[in-house]
Amino acid sequence: MKTVIVTGSTSGIGLGIAENFALNGFNVVLNGLGKEEGIEKTRARLAALGAGDVVFHGANMLEPEEIADLVKTTEEKFGSVDVIVPNAGIQHVEKIEDFPVGKWDAIIAINLSSAFHLIRAAMPGMKSRKFGRIISIASAHGLVASPYKSAYVAAKHGTLGLIKTVALEGAEYGVTANAICPGYVETPLVSGQIADTAKARNMSEEEVINEVILKAQPTKQFVQVGQIAALALYLASDQAAQITGAALPMDGGWTAQ
Repeated sequence: MKTVIVTGSTSGIGLGIAENFALNGFNVVLNGLGKEEGIEKTRARLAALGAGDVVFHGANMLEPEEIADLVKTTEEKFGSVDVIVPNAGIQHVEKIEDFPVGKWDAIIAINLSSAFHLIRAAMPGMKSRKFGRIISIASAHGLVASPYKSAYVAAKHGTLGLIKTVALEGAEYGVTANAICPGYVETPLVSGQIADTAKARNMSEEEVINEVILKAQPTKQFVQVGQIAALALYLASDQAAQITGAALPMDGGWTAQ
């Protein structure tokens, strides 16, 4: 039975990915923010989905030592870390001359550096077992830019460089590294942003979706969490062994323009 670590998996995209792995018989290590009772309820629900065990580790993505312990603890409990999904991320939007230095540092640390620390800790075991799947949740903003998102865009571009490098280093050891690059995804966080934007701009929520949020996506449809989760599961499979170093857009055609 294989084991997966998904960071930022107590909600949103990460939770959807963790659910799909649990449903397909993996041991799953959850990580993320939330109240203890809510996390335990999520853990128990996922544990009931499949044959694997589901546990939670509260590693702070700002602390390299805690990220290393996340991997060490997982290896001790399950014997291996077969798949890692660096997914944790935060966002802040501001023109660059007013961008708070602390926000820049935090976004780079959580969106980029935490992936490095997770990969660094997991790679030795993956190489020794001649199997590993590294699946980073990047963004369409790893391929193209938008104004006022300097830190996020820089971090996601950096993620793709990291993944390409790791793919080359792992190629002879059966370790693949890829990045999924979603466009706008239908999550509770985005739904809240739609409502706030509608109020601020005196627009309907439908207008916000079509004229603001999905303006860049030719399909005019949100990416669904389940679609990302399905791609992540495929990239973890034996059938995806020859896909490595790839940045895979799932963005309704955004980056095709």
